[in-house]
Amino acid sequence: MSLYDDAVLVLKGYEGQEELRQAYLDHLAAHPDGMWKSCGAGHLTASALVIDPSRERVLLTLHRKLRMWLQMGGHCEPGDASLEAAALREATEESGIAGLALLPGGPVRLDRHPIPAPCHWHLDVQYAVLAPPGAVQEISDESLDLRWFGYHEVADVADESVVRLLEGTRARL
Repeated sequence: MSLYDDAVLVLKGYEGQEELRQAYLDHLAAHPDGMWKSCGAGHLTASALVIDPSRERVLLTLHRKLRMWLQMGGHCEPGDASLEAAALREATEESGIAGLALLPGGPVRLDRHPIPAPCHWHLDVQYAVLAPPGAVQEISDESLDLRWFGYHEVADVADESVVRLLEGTRARL
């Protein structure tokens, strides 16, 4: 199955955010290249919120370009077999933590946000992952910093999309 086909199946099975979910599906139907960064009208991305083993903190990255505290995530790549695989790869690369495990149940949330030209939109499919006991993070080239934040601290450092992702993740936990 192609990554495109996987994305369509994931989105069709996603419950919640009906209007946004349909906008993602409509985008893919209109743009066969809608999985890739090269799609100027926008493209799907995959991200994951990293939860510590005690389920009391999240690991956020201070994004090098945006200078914002965000969950791990980014563009899909040709080697990604699924959106879940893309989110897990991105979380592993950006956190430096091996052995991350996706929370069951598929995506936690969808978040569409504008980005600078030449592309116009990121249509993010957001997951959550659990770090293994003893996990040690390592800053990647895409980050200025990595830091664990208690759930109550996230609203003070991150934007509303990260807060909503945390709320959805906590509900799933």
